[in-house]
Amino acid sequence: MLFRIRGEPIQGSTMLSNFSSSGALRSRNPAAAQVARAEFLTFQLGQEEYGIDILRVQEIRSYETPTRIAHAPDFIKGVVDLRGVIVPIVDLRMKLGCPTVEYTPFTVVIILNVADTVLGVVVDSVADVVNLALDAIRPTPQFQSQVDAAFIKGIATVDERMLIVMDIEALLSSADMGLLKAAVG
Repeated sequence: MLFRIRGEPIQGSTMLSNFSSSGALRSRNPAAAQVARAEFLTFQLGQEEYGIDILRVQEIRSYETPTRIAHAPDFIKGVVDLRGVIVPIVDLRMKLGCPTVEYTPFTVVIILNVADTVLGVVVDSVADVVNLALDAIRPTPQFQSQVDAAFIKGIATVDERMLIVMDIEALLSSADMGLLKAAVG
């Protein structure tokens, strides 16, 4: 006997325990289960490639010189007016302790929206969008040096290249980013 639950055909002998709480038929083969995936916008800082959760990206803009804010930390380049919203611009190279470089025509600002906070980050260039299985993101190694891994979720391999996956929420909640809110607000 053939039945349909939420449009999916089932055999009369299929147990209700084979259905998830949403009513979808559960796979009997655990390997066939869907792997949690997410998309990441990848960008360059020097020779390193980084990724940010695409759901946090509002837009990508070419770099324009922001209005400087007095007494702001060096990594805060200033603010721009983005359609009536004052957006602080952070040089991600400076924030992460990377060597500074001259801005080029490839230098862009990624406008992020995290927990109703809009922020722009300056990066060398944007590469592409990659779709990663979340279990492919490996934990960040623990360093005994001055390397600060607090803003890194993990590291993934994408087509033979390493991708450093940023934890943008940790970046925004860091103590020195509180200075940003005080300087702008």
